[in-house]
Amino acid sequence: MWSLTDPIALLLAPLPLLFMRWRSPERAEGGAMRAPPSVVDRLEAAGAASGRRAMLAPLALPWLIWGCLLLALSGPQKLDTARGLPASSRDVMMVLDLSGSMERSDFSLDGVTARRLDVVKQVGGEFVRRRAGDRVGLVIFGDRSFVAASLSHDVESIAQTLEAATIGVAGRSTAISDGVGLALRRLERSEAASKVIVLLSDGIDTARSVAPRDAARLAGELGVRIHTLSLGPRDLSDGGDIRDVVDAETLSALAEISGGESWRVRNTSDLQDAIEAIDVLEGSLMSTPPAEIRQDYWTWPAGLALMLSLALMAIDRGIWL
Repeated sequence: MWSLTDPIALLLAPLPLLFMRWRSPERAEGGAMRAPPSVVDRLEAAGAASGRRAMLAPLALPWLIWGCLLLALSGPQKLDTARGLPASSRDVMMVLDLSGSMERSDFSLDGVTARRLDVVKQVGGEFVRRRAGDRVGLVIFGDRSFVAASLSHDVESIAQTLEAATIGVAGRSTAISDGVGLALRRLERSEAASKVIVLLSDGIDTARSVAPRDAARLAGELGVRIHTLSLGPRDLSDGGDIRDVVDAETLSALAEISGGESWRVRNTSDLQDAIEAIDVLEGSLMSTPPAEIRQDYWTWPAGLALMLSLALMAIDRGIWL
């Protein structure tokens, strides 16, 4: 849709006529805008027939220039409407366990046995890409934790960071509560109406500086829900070698105390079901109003006015005569 930014500028159109009407009589002859005397003299010398044809340009050009300047001043523009993007007032921190146990190959990917981490990368990356409209961040932990990606609406970048995660960059132990604590520190400064932590771990908290339940209580006080996914076919309650089990009970307590949900994930299918369930729980996106994109076109009449002015100057100097 075409429009003018300042259409009132067009009211200045009769200004030259008013100027000629009220200027001194000795400088005015008639009611029309006159060409410079030097131009008229040359036209008369050039002959009546050619003069009549050539006089049209110096008489018309000033008016064309004035019209172009008025049009430029009024600000012609074209407005287009862009579809509104999904948006939300939610911040989501992914907290990913990168301890040595994530190297175990007891999950499947496309029908082939795969490492737990590889499956989490694929399913987690797809989940992050579906969070368009949310701000998503990533915390990685082993025996220490760090922010791999700050909260951002650029979900593609966050997904790529998750998919590039490598075991060993944060140590090979499991400091679950430290990873949760770091995510909480980032969400504490957030002004989002909804704040969520999605915690994926396959081990026992062996390198903690804070008790997991204490971290969960702090999350509840901050209004942060923690959804936990306990990865691996065996958990601590089954007994046996604790090097190959997940503390599902503690992870479930983390979720319950903070107001979140927990899932026991024994295989790839369980992981996909859990992620889809989180999508449903944290799904209420809203559409932003359509955005108006404005393109300004005042430069076109302004440029034409400049070209016509140069043409008038050339005629006045006799270049075209």
